[in-house]
Amino acid sequence: MAVVQAALLGLTAVLLAAQLKPLKPEYAVYLVLAASIGVGFLGLARLGVLLDTLREIGNGIRIRHVYLAALFKMAGITYIAEFTSGICKDAGYSAVGTQVEMVGKLAILAVSAPVVLSLVETLKVFME
Repeated sequence: MAVVQAALLGLTAVLLAAQLKPLKPEYAVYLVLAASIGVGFLGLARLGVLLDTLREIGNGIRIRHVYLAALFKMAGITYIAEFTSGICKDAGYSAVGTQVEMVGKLAILAVSAPVVLSLVETLKVFME
């Protein structure tokens, strides 16, 4: 049901913004920004269910919590970077949106570095 709510909120905002844009373009941007934040909160409400499911999976197959924490961080970074980038691009600042995406990708690489190092160490053990 949250998908229907998000779709209706998004479509309503876009239709209203299209009507407002010729009259007051800044209000159209504010309306779309507010709708984006609303849709974002609808998505965050479902994030708790996903996190609980991933924790159960992690406990079931005995994954070290460091790896699970890295996975959660990467998912959060991706969500925030894409959300922010989309808002920047919709507002007409695509250069800023692209930079936000780049910083998000670098942050994901930084978070995943310990996992990659652990993988390399494991491979070294198997190679010996």
